[in-house]
Amino acid sequence: MVPAGGIPGQNSSLRVNYASRRDNPALNSVEQMAEGDHLLIVLTGIDGAGKSTAARALVSAAQTDGRDALLLSNHAGRRSMSVLAAKLVVRWPPRLADAIETSFRVVNVLVSHARARRFQGMVVMDRHLFCQLALRKTKDLPRGRLLPWLIGALPAPDAIVHLDIAPELAHQRIVARGTDAETLSDLVSLRDAYRSLPEYPDFVELDAAAPPAEVASRLAQLVSQGSRAAGQQGSRPGLTADRGCSCGDLR
Repeated sequence: MVPAGGIPGQNSSLRVNYASRRDNPALNSVEQMAEGDHLLIVLTGIDGAGKSTAARALVSAAQTDGRDALLLSNHAGRRSMSVLAAKLVVRWPPRLADAIETSFRVVNVLVSHARARRFQGMVVMDRHLFCQLALRKTKDLPRGRLLPWLIGALPAPDAIVHLDIAPELAHQRIVARGTDAETLSDLVSLRDAYRSLPEYPDFVELDAAAPPAEVASRLAQLVSQGSRAAGQQGSRPGLTADRGCSCGDLR
């Protein structure tokens, strides 16, 4: 594992806009995907890592190139709960907050998998049940039985890509966008929680400290590599990290 470090002067924008195909570095890799590939990619990471940005960029690049790609979000309603708590000047009890978040997350994940099952092409899921397990750990709550059981029962992703970033840089991004209230301490705890998950050794770790466009390009390269490897082996696509890969710091 190669921990991501902060980059002074890092572009904190969470938007990735491309004026044309030439301006989009992700297209160079996505366009190499074989026709008819079915890929299920899950993105995880602490707040401020750029999960949603990278997911949108990857799917947009594939669609621009004429590929079938679908973006599905598995949020847990944490932002809405935080806004409501601020208005009511209350702090949700950890177990109550987890129960509400888990309910939203499970429903969204189940609906997403149902949609993914009917879709032929690349499916990118922004967040998954692993995120809730990590959040539980930050609150010293038990893993429980339901979430691990669902993870084992649902179709396994071809890759779980974890966007790793220094909490300090993630916090800078969060402050810049002004829509969340995560503290630096929260981010440090969540990063540690992800790394302590028993499922984490199977994650593909991607350095998310780079500018958003570069992260999207590296992610696209991973997808392209997995698709080509599957075509050579005649099997279902799968992504693995290659230490000799030019995709950045991968695990």
